[in-house]
Amino acid sequence: MKVLLAGANGYIGTRLIPVLLEAGHDVVCLVRDKRRFHEKSDYSERVTLITGDLLKEKNVEAFPADIDAAYYLVHSMSQSPDFTALEALSAHNFVTALDKTNCRQIIFLSGITNDEKLSKHLESRRHVEDVLQEARAALTVLRAAIIIGSGSASFEIIRDLTEKLPVMTVPRWVNTRCQPIGIRDVLGYLQGVLLNEKAFNRTFDIGGPDILSFKQMMLTYAEVRKLKRYIIIVPFLSPKISSYWLYFVTSTSYSLAQSLVDSMKNETIMHNHNIDEVVPRQCLTYKECLELAFVKIEQNSIVSSWKDAFNQGYLNPGFMDQIKVPQNGTQEYKVKMPFERPADEVFTNVLSIGGDRGWYYWDWIWNIRGFLDKIFGGVGSRRGRTSNVYISPGDVIDFWRVLLVDRENKRLLLYAEMKLPGEAWLEFKIIERNNKKSLSQVATFRPNGLWGRLYWYAMWPFHLFIFNGMAREIVNYH
Repeated sequence: MKVLLAGANGYIGTRLIPVLLEAGHDVVCLVRDKRRFHEKSDYSERVTLITGDLLKEKNVEAFPADIDAAYYLVHSMSQSPDFTALEALSAHNFVTALDKTNCRQIIFLSGITNDEKLSKHLESRRHVEDVLQEARAALTVLRAAIIIGSGSASFEIIRDLTEKLPVMTVPRWVNTRCQPIGIRDVLGYLQGVLLNEKAFNRTFDIGGPDILSFKQMMLTYAEVRKLKRYIIIVPFLSPKISSYWLYFVTSTSYSLAQSLVDSMKNETIMHNHNIDEVVPRQCLTYKECLELAFVKIEQNSIVSSWKDAFNQGYLNPGFMDQIKVPQNGTQEYKVKMPFERPADEVFTNVLSIGGDRGWYYWDWIWNIRGFLDKIFGGVGSRRGRTSNVYISPGDVIDFWRVLLVDRENKRLLLYAEMKLPGEAWLEFKIIERNNKKSLSQVATFRPNGLWGRLYWYAMWPFHLFIFNGMAREIVNYH
């Protein structure tokens, strides 16, 4: 079968591709930029790529006419406070393009919406279902609660809270119940309903065997990790304060924190088990999902992470057009550090920067900068990195975004997503000439007006120590 996948670079889409390929399907991936997919995916030569931004109808390349089924895995919640309008527009443009094909089925992964009064996020999910229902193809909706897996937003937030806070004062929403499901089971259901006529024009709740409160999920996480944690519920924490609390303690953005807190007032529990008749499956327990996630983390084999999604206002989805660092109207700080050891070893240190490894020198300064960024509404430095071993364009490293990884020429280029009065790039390159080797490290800043220039000169003394120390440690680290 020929299957179209919208959202191929997302958390779910990235993991669904190998499942579909293994089943022998011809997969067509809708992406914003083919270059990022080629750089990031091991399957880029085994799928057909078409480009398009679903928020701009005219920019969407025509879908192949012989499509049999389509997955719609697009989400805009973390991109803008006005995500409801964006999600509706995206779904409408998708239907318009799909109706020109012979597609028989659309499969949409939504959220459980069984409460009468829904959060803005869950209302948006329901509205997208209504928009997709207008397509000529039959619609199959799978409604899930919290998805647990290495790199999933829910897992990473629970992980952040439980790992970092021995004692938590939390709002009342921690007593809200939900029915978490493992990413492996979500993929199983997505595959199981594919062109399964029993699933045509039907909506199914999907979930694991456990019904737990958020408090129970955090305590179970602590149990798996052998941590002693105490949770104190404070009844007077408002949704706004709760959002700020989640924003500062975890790696989530403020707009996403707001949406999550708003959604946590809704119970997300299966009201029907009709999916069992169509796709019989024994789902993993919550504890099994956690244990499996940690196996992936320990093996450095996290396939995808929610943190690699683009945040509107930081980096344009066409980010690969920015891999040439501008020369005009910029300020630079350059460091050239000679070394004698094998160049591959030094470049491995470069590619391991950030996350658990840290920034090699004066990590506490980087942490303060990340905290200040959080205060001013930025991404901060809590995002870490998806893998401590692998890195590819589009990945996040703390408050940087990877623009380029050139292993042949030993070059790494990062773009700052922190709040700045301008734009910043950080480039590392190994230079080998006349039997001499050195690490070139260049910080480039394009200031925005007078404030940008003042910022650069105010930071210059820190650059003097930080960048020289960092380059020295990178070439010497074993």
